[in-house]
Amino acid sequence: MEQKKRYELPQLAYGYKDLAPFLSEEQLTVHHTKHHAAYVNAANALLDKMDKARADGADLDWKALMKDLSFQVGGHYLHSVFWENLAPAGKGGEPKGRLLDELNKEFGSLDRFKKEFSAVAGGAEGSGWAVLVYCLATHKPLIMQVEKHNVNAIPGFRVLMALDVWEHAYYIDYKNLRPKYVEAFWNHVNWDAVAKKLDAILR
Repeated sequence: MEQKKRYELPQLAYGYKDLAPFLSEEQLTVHHTKHHAAYVNAANALLDKMDKARADGADLDWKALMKDLSFQVGGHYLHSVFWENLAPAGKGGEPKGRLLDELNKEFGSLDRFKKEFSAVAGGAEGSGWAVLVYCLATHKPLIMQVEKHNVNAIPGFRVLMALDVWEHAYYIDYKNLRPKYVEAFWNHVNWDAVAKKLDAILR
């Protein structure tokens, strides 16, 4: 019988110590191995629950289950993007080429883009994300503020970059000083990874 595919916690492209002082070893380890892993495990448990119900002909509260699945898979997906768009200081390249052109065309300048993105990240109420996406209908980059992992997300938009602003992402290192965390983020953006995602969309 073919093994069913399940979600997997991605390995990081850097060590747990490599993003300091932006993120300490403790902060990054807890975030990746505890919080992100919890979304992966919960999503897989829901898939198993659906498989069992279908095999047994049983009924479930499908509305509640799908809402939960959206939350857990959304958490897994956005965290996976977040890890990809981080790099040790000085190793993530610089915005250039088509990525820089698109940001300049839409926002007027890279600094303006950073200012708007930081405002979205800092202004998220409670738990959420600031996300750079690309709209295939208007052919331009946009910023979304996603609540939790799945609220206010616009379906079909391709995610280029994500910043986690849940408290679990920064509280060990920054306590309640989210703006300092957001400011430090810009020194660790893997612009090369963001550019590759854009190139894959526009090729």
